Amino acid sequence: DMSGIPETRYGTTKEHFAKIASKNHNHSVNNPYAQFRNPATVEEVLASPAVYGPLTRLQCSPTSDGAAVALLASEDFVKKHGLQRTAVEIVGQAMATDTLCSFEKSAIDACGSDMTKRSSSQALAQAGVGIADVQVIELHDCFSTNELLTYEGLGMCPVGKGGALVDANDNTYGGKWVVNPSGGLISKGHPLGATGIAQCAELCWQLRGEAGNRQVHGAKVGLQHNLGLGGAAVVTVYRKAFNN
Repeated sequence: DMSGIPETRYGTTKEHFAKIASKNHNHSVNNPYAQFRNPATVEEVLASPAVYGPLTRLQCSPTSDGAAVALLASEDFVKKHGLQRTAVEIVGQAMATDTLCSFEKSAIDACGSDMTKRSSSQALAQAGVGIADVQVIELHDCFSTNELLTYEGLGMCPVGKGGALVDANDNTYGGKWVVNPSGGLISKGHPLGATGIAQCAELCWQLRGEAGNRQVHGAKVGLQHNLGLGGAAVVTVYRKAFNN
């Protein structure tokens, strides 16, 4: 049943999804850790082999191998070892799991939109910020369609207005947020168990000002969204631990 996908319910088009994929492929050009570093135009995304519905190959995350690591430390440890310059603090984190709505209403909820909404609202409240206070986001774009649904779940726009956010370029450099500066799962790669920590690493580099040519100017607050269907969503909010 395709009646629940936003392309038919809200007028979102295959071009909107292709723009998201093109954005992520273009972002990954500046990521030396990305699996794919070739840019892709919207036309190239649409012309790549069809997978299902509006999705083409360049809109789907690949099979990937990879590794990532994060070091957790107490504030005392950070100060003792003089790590204040690079320390990034987790200021909010929440997890939400499936409810009955994931299986009763539409493909949108089945893809985790409700879990994203609940976990993000809790994490942002814990951090004492709103989504408008975030500059850089790494989210779970297993497919371009999921990235658009996540915009709405995170509160970046009203439900059904993800396409308008894409058209306004509010998901890339020069817009309201920079989403997946790493290239996201679609282009940076999706090594499953390492994906979440890879998102954490990217946000730490961004908040430290160490992201090179993909640096988000003025990044002070970062948000991470990770998802596993069937099912849980985890949203984490980060900022520099010390003002230095």
